[in-house]
Amino acid sequence: MLLGCVNRVWVKVQPSGQSFWHFCCTGEGFPSVLDRMRMLKRASALILRRGITTYQSRMCKNDSLFRVHPSVSQALAENKPVVALESTIITHGMPYPHNLSTAKEVEAIVRAEGATPATVGVIEGRVHVGLSSEELDHLARCKSSLKVSRRDLPYVISKGLSGGTTVSATMIAAHRAGIPVFVTGGIGGVHRDGENSLDISADLTELGRTPIAVVSAGVKSILDIGRTLEFLETQGVCVATYGASKNFPAFFSPQSGFTSPYQVCNPEEAAELIASTLSLCLQSGVLLAVPIPEEHAEAGLLIEEAIQAAVTETSAKGVTGRDVTPFILQKVNELTEGKSLQANIALIHNNAKVGSQISCALSKQITERKLRGKTSHNGKHSDIVVIGGINVDFIAKGRQKTLHFGQTNPGSVCQSFGGVGRNIADSLSRLGCQPLFISATGADSHSEAVLNYCKHMNTSGVARLEEQSTATYCAVITESGELSLGLGDMDIHQQITEQYVSQFEKQLSAATLVCLDGNIPVQTINYVCSIANKHNVNVWFEPTDSDKACKPFLSDAWKSLSYSSPNLAELRTMNKTLGLQTPEVLPSSLEEMLSVAVALSRPLLEHLHCLVVTLGAGGVLVCGEHDAGSVNLQPRKQKTKRQLCAVHYPALTVTAEETMNVSGAGDSLAGALIAGIFQRRDTDSCVRMGLLAARLSLASPHPIAPTLTSDSVDPNRVQTQDWLTPRFMWID
Repeated sequence: MLLGCVNRVWVKVQPSGQSFWHFCCTGEGFPSVLDRMRMLKRASALILRRGITTYQSRMCKNDSLFRVHPSVSQALAENKPVVALESTIITHGMPYPHNLSTAKEVEAIVRAEGATPATVGVIEGRVHVGLSSEELDHLARCKSSLKVSRRDLPYVISKGLSGGTTVSATMIAAHRAGIPVFVTGGIGGVHRDGENSLDISADLTELGRTPIAVVSAGVKSILDIGRTLEFLETQGVCVATYGASKNFPAFFSPQSGFTSPYQVCNPEEAAELIASTLSLCLQSGVLLAVPIPEEHAEAGLLIEEAIQAAVTETSAKGVTGRDVTPFILQKVNELTEGKSLQANIALIHNNAKVGSQISCALSKQITERKLRGKTSHNGKHSDIVVIGGINVDFIAKGRQKTLHFGQTNPGSVCQSFGGVGRNIADSLSRLGCQPLFISATGADSHSEAVLNYCKHMNTSGVARLEEQSTATYCAVITESGELSLGLGDMDIHQQITEQYVSQFEKQLSAATLVCLDGNIPVQTINYVCSIANKHNVNVWFEPTDSDKACKPFLSDAWKSLSYSSPNLAELRTMNKTLGLQTPEVLPSSLEEMLSVAVALSRPLLEHLHCLVVTLGAGGVLVCGEHDAGSVNLQPRKQKTKRQLCAVHYPALTVTAEETMNVSGAGDSLAGALIAGIFQRRDTDSCVRMGLLAARLSLASPHPIAPTLTSDSVDPNRVQTQDWLTPRFMWID
């Protein structure tokens, strides 16, 4: 097993029985180009499955180190409220059996408020998000448990040890699991004399870099509360007191002498604050400070006196570091004859109740927003549904005219987000339409990245599946922009099943147009076509590639298609699947390509309303019903006998230097064409919109250019010298 480097990105490969051969080929030790090609495919396939990532980032996806309890997984999958809970209160905060009973009481409070508790702990080197009753008991009794903060996680895991997670470690685990609300007793802070000792809790820096809402009773009075609040401000953490006052609480006391920057009065306001923080993608947390209940605050003065005495004893005995807080808490409990423990339990119970109410309010708000989004999509712009693939693309472009196998080729590698269905839905979304996008991804980091990128789209129809990998695609292109090699790990597209898509039958039946990506299973295509036939819905089929172009044509499903946008090879496959005569070799000259495209389009137009045949650098041939000297692109209400014609539009010029990505030009063309059709533009404007969108795509590192807007593809606004007069041809 050896290591090879792809543009400074290390890839580990062990092909069976052969030495390592890295991406773009060193060629050493292989007798033939054929061998090198085989190894290239193996190496590229591995890159696709794992992503072009560093060794470190691959290790960061090691889910074997994290275990999410089934009850927590189910609640998260169903968008139900979940509350994360720390476990140092079990291992270090209270003596047994108070620690165990308190932990179970807190979980019971969370459940009573309608949320699912997810106590976080480390057991034998694995981080558990959600603990069973037996696991809680194990942590409560374990005398060798460690106190696990961010810095301790690597060591504890590497040694297979157990421990209770502090605020920082619990935040890390909760965020990884997708839990936005975390309840604790109190957070750590800047210790007294911290300006000299630099003794500052990792809880504060974690709040500055992990987007979690932490519900706590403020910070303990043994800390420097003023400097703690200043440090939180420096970290960009939004701090708000929960309740009728802006007084910042000091754990056992509702008042610390300091004021919070902000205040939220109820669970709904707190949920709005959290939702706004998450929507802004600030990557920092929120601290919600909840005062101790008044009935227990009366003991605050007694407890504060005990705390001061304990602090003095701590200094005298030289207790430092992580041992300070447990020592003080135990001493205070002794001095107050258990009253501090009762108050501690009371405030934790109260925090659990308030945090659960906030979590429920947040879940409700998120659900309502999704429903409002669906409602808006079911209104004016809900008449388009796109079903197809979503994947992560890796585009490698050489810097030489020819790529040489047997040596490392200079070039660049970039990551973007693609998938034919996603690209078309993205294009439509940027052009003023709001299609419902139905697809499937894995429950992995690739999925998180691509869905975060697609926030401008309606992705409510995208399923995230456990034990599945998000689709990945790798394209190697030459300096001139031509595709040299493309490899895809698209297995998850087979999970876009008829059964899953049937959940959206109401939206499909009410749509004006459904766009299908050839990556989805044949049974799904047949199902959608049957719905379309029953409800007179127009279907646009994007073949994706020659192998998948045949799918609707394996049965009579193709007769329910209205539009399709194949290239010449895909058009030939469609005809061949129907048993029609096709040329063995496709022509290379433009005139011959146009002649073959017209001949192959004719039999399909017996049922299809329109064909948009893409010819690469040769432009676009639009074939369909003749209407006033052009092709009628507007959806037809019923099938009637028509006079057929075709119009050829030359492509816009894009130089090799301008070409950055060839994976999304056809999808951009289709998306802009569909948008133009729904804007009821004339055929000439629709096609020119498509050509402009394709040109933007070619010059962008992304399949769909982020600069794509209605104005950027408006033929009346965009001045170009490339427009050539379209050529009209009769088919009949």
